[in-house]
Amino acid sequence: MPRSVVNAYERGNREPGADALRRLAVAAGADISLTRRATIDPERNGALFELVLDLAESLPFRRARRLASTRFLDRLATG
Repeated sequence: MPRSVVNAYERGNREPGADALRRLAVAAGADISLTRRATIDPERNGALFELVLDLAESLPFRRARRLASTRFLDRLATG
């Protein structure tokens, strides 16, 4: 890995990818292992999202009250 790339990482001008992080860690004497994220299951996520929406619809609904204070612009005009 070129020194200019390492310098860019150190200065925060670039962000290393997973492979670069592994190579830097090995060069520093550390041993790390990288694991992949679990794959996304659209069917399962869709079903969970439906459940969340159903739950949200079953919650009691109450309209927000208007604030009792006067509006800021009204106060400026009378102030």
